[in-house]
Amino acid sequence: MSAIMRTYKQLPVAFVRGRGATLWDAQGRPYLDGLSGIAVTNLGHCHPRVTQAIEEQARELVHTSNLFRIPGQEQLGAELVAATNMDTAFFCNSGAEANEVAIKLARRYGHDRGIKTPTIIVLDGAFHGRTLGALAATAGEPMRQPFEPMVPGFTRITPEDMAGLKSVTAHSDIVAVLVEPVQGEGGVRPLSREYLLALRSLCDQQNWLLMFDEVQTGNGRCGALYAFQRLGVTPDVLVTAKGLGNGYPIGACLAKGEASIALRAGDHGTTYGGSPLACAAASAVVNTLADPHLLGRADIIRERILHAFNNHLANPALVTEVRGLGLMLGIEVTVPATGLVTAALEQGVVINVTAGNTIRLLPPLVMTDEEASQLGHTVAEIINQAPEIAA
Repeated sequence: MSAIMRTYKQLPVAFVRGRGATLWDAQGRPYLDGLSGIAVTNLGHCHPRVTQAIEEQARELVHTSNLFRIPGQEQLGAELVAATNMDTAFFCNSGAEANEVAIKLARRYGHDRGIKTPTIIVLDGAFHGRTLGALAATAGEPMRQPFEPMVPGFTRITPEDMAGLKSVTAHSDIVAVLVEPVQGEGGVRPLSREYLLALRSLCDQQNWLLMFDEVQTGNGRCGALYAFQRLGVTPDVLVTAKGLGNGYPIGACLAKGEASIALRAGDHGTTYGGSPLACAAASAVVNTLADPHLLGRADIIRERILHAFNNHLANPALVTEVRGLGLMLGIEVTVPATGLVTAALEQGVVINVTAGNTIRLLPPLVMTDEEASQLGHTVAEIINQAPEIAA
């Protein structure tokens, strides 16, 4: 019996080594990684610049705590602020933690305005994490039900519903809107630029905070450092994690304007957040992603994947829709999705299925054109064979 709590339905593969877009299992078999650790290793496995930064920092100092100034944290904060046009940053260890910071920030912002029960608007289909605050903002009822009662203070609306959006202005306790520019766990569903602009306009009119959860869409994943920069809609609060450390745990909540000074000394804290080691890794990532050629690879790799996919798909009726942005690809299928992940593994390819019947592809920016074609070809083949797999 395993000593690990059974909170994951793990696949029967153990990876022991990785380079670029390739993983090797304990038997030495290679696998093409089309998932990047769920949008984490955006620069591929063991990126030399990140590896060097971790090695060098580990020889000097790993941890002190936020009771003291951390030069690497100040450097990373300055780099992120400069790259995003935000004003301040708070560093933590994960996306859920960063969303907790955003939730607390919005509540503090509301209380400072005399609102006793500050409420945050969230969307159907959203996923913001599994801590209690982030879980309350998350849409999946089956995910929330075992842990009720939920933290109050959230109002859920339907994405892209302009009329419904305007109707919430009748609620005087609303202080913020929290959305993912592309809903990842919800089926890789992008919010339209028009809808995001409408959210921005409404928040300006109502003096609400617009908060973007870019845990999955950020750090080069969608063809810009953060998706909001590609979409041309700037939030007041930006949440990031996953790819920020390229595998080393780090998250951040960035804010601008009034939101940037909402939290004061003692309002929030973390023991490990923003450690010298984590910030060294993240700084290497941010500086590597400053290369526009590398960011431009997102669309090129996407096109290669889809070209091979469309060329090898036996019947277009097997697919309902292909959607996403940059290297967030969702392929919604009409065939049974059960067994597709295992079938891909048998072909030496790592993928994921989310929202029931959507194949989610999150390959790294360092994937070659040939590897991208291989990924698209393999996904098409397992869809072609899906009825046999399900049987």
